Amino acid sequence: MNTPAHLLIGAAAFGRGRGRKVMAAALLGALAPDASLYIMALWALHVQDIPPQVVFDQLYFSPAWQSVFAIDNSFVLWWLVLGAALLSKSPVLIAFSGAALVHLVTDFVLHAGDGRPQFWPLTDWVFDSPVSYWDSTHHALWVVPLVAFACCVAFWSLWRSGLGVIGGISFGLLLAAELWTARQWILFF
Repeated sequence: MNTPAHLLIGAAAFGRGRGRKVMAAALLGALAPDASLYIMALWALHVQDIPPQVVFDQLYFSPAWQSVFAIDNSFVLWWLVLGAALLSKSPVLIAFSGAALVHLVTDFVLHAGDGRPQFWPLTDWVFDSPVSYWDSTHHALWVVPLVAFACCVAFWSLWRSGLGVIGGISFGLLLAAELWTARQWILFF
């Protein structure tokens, strides 16, 4: 899924109605599995001036990049973090690790041909899902509306929890970004 979708769903599942710290932790957890991709892609694109086609068609799939993705996309590591969070009874850590795990589960089932190793350090195996969140040759024309609907439900759930004006605008912008991206996937891919 796109990052705005991860943020909306992670926030609705683990941050809604639990205070600012827990909400911030849920948002950070929902973002965490994509953090290395953003850092490395932005560096390659804007500092090294590498063309986007090279970044996303070559570097993304390179052993070096995939080894970094294996760490922040590891079910094994995130389950350990969640276990520690549950033992400590920390709502902040539970929201953080729970949102990250929701991110990983959705990525696991929605990455066809562009998945990441998710069972590091046990294995570097990558599940090649038959379903994609963006590629119409892998059923994205069915998936995109479902993800958009899930994001609308997440936004509605967040809205009902009493976000306030700033929260409503922020999550509204995330929803708008997700719906815009969904439109792009349908039109161009």
